[in-house]
Amino acid sequence: MTIIAAADGSALGNPGPAGWAWYVDDSCWRAGGWPHGTNNMGELMAVLDLFRSTAHVPDEELLILCDSQYVINCITKWMPGWKRKGWRKADGKPVLNVDLLKDIDQAIVGRKYTFEWVKGHAGHDLNEAADERARAVATAFQQGTAAPSGPGFAGAGPVLAQPVPATAARAVRSFQPHSEPTLFGESGIFGQPDLFSELDEDASTQELPAEEIVVALERELLRPDVRTDIGRIGVLLHPDFAEIGSSGRFWTRDAMMVALEEDPGEPIELEVLSADRLNENTILLNYRSFAHSGSALRSSVWLLDRGQWRLRFHQGTPETDLA
Repeated sequence: MTIIAAADGSALGNPGPAGWAWYVDDSCWRAGGWPHGTNNMGELMAVLDLFRSTAHVPDEELLILCDSQYVINCITKWMPGWKRKGWRKADGKPVLNVDLLKDIDQAIVGRKYTFEWVKGHAGHDLNEAADERARAVATAFQQGTAAPSGPGFAGAGPVLAQPVPATAARAVRSFQPHSEPTLFGESGIFGQPDLFSELDEDASTQELPAEEIVVALERELLRPDVRTDIGRIGVLLHPDFAEIGSSGRFWTRDAMMVALEEDPGEPIELEVLSADRLNENTILLNYRSFAHSGSALRSSVWLLDRGQWRLRFHQGTPETDLA
């Protein structure tokens, strides 16, 4: 028999109050979270807890539905290479969320499993159920109320019926906002992570004008180190992100993320021309970018999606030197 379950995470503020959940049906699901964490931590913890909660039925295959390409690629593609390099990425930097990943690496030994990507917030019943429960936990931590935990998996031992606060605490302490990247090269579809790197952790909790937040996020996306961080890019790019490149090519989120990982491009600076609030949840940012290869006029549309500003559309046109 195959156990089909959705796993999801949620963070209000990203980082902020965070929750995770996996869901099989209304009688079989579990959720938990922390006062401070990221979307990626929640996504990873949901998968880890699912493996642990089904450890007593090791012969059952798991089909894990996940809307985070970051999580799927971490487990199915990148972990072996990271382990060989001492849990460091190709650029030598430490792997983010390494404690959770090490725990997952141990939990999957001898297990039969398959990951299937599903589009988030698109009406998929299991994904929506997991998302609803993860967000309920994050909201409970935000409001200081009791967090729902769920009935768990039938037959799971009492140890598995408890959260794993030590792992989560270590992951929170190891989280560094500046190591979580973002857009503008050409990549696209992983993860569901964290807030902007331009501001330190204390500043990120303050009330800032939305226009300032969007400008900070845009600057983050222009950094090569951010553009190679698939997890961070997945957070900053809206699921329906699209870009029209200077060549006229139409980029989807998936294509952009793949391209950025392969070639993050050069550092880019920006000069803000305007930041207009089109409505409560939409900001149009116009700016001039500067790089060694020249300048360009760019426009970005940012949408407020479940408390996180995410880039929905981008277009750039190189400026011609008329001198």
